Amino acid sequence: MKRTNRPYFVLQGNICALLAAKNHVNVFLYDGAIVPDPQGIITGGHDNKTARTVAFHQDEPINAPALTAMFKQIIANNRAGGWRKLKRES
Repeated sequence: MKRTNRPYFVLQGNICALLAAKNHVNVFLYDGAIVPDPQGIITGGHDNKTARTVAFHQDEPINAPALTAMFKQIIANNRAGGWRKLKRES
């Protein structure tokens, strides 16, 4: 975990950052644009070519299995050389 003006998490590359808003917290998923979202938990950044966000509001349940699967895919992508390399190869 690193912290600049917001905490972010890394493992062989960036995984996610936490962004506090007035009434929710965003999990900013690095490389979220190339990670499948079969459960539809992505709430923002659909037009962003490299990242997506998942917003969590107080008292709303968190789909932990879906979010964990996305983290695992981002980590796998990092270990495979990162999104830039994967995009070039596809």
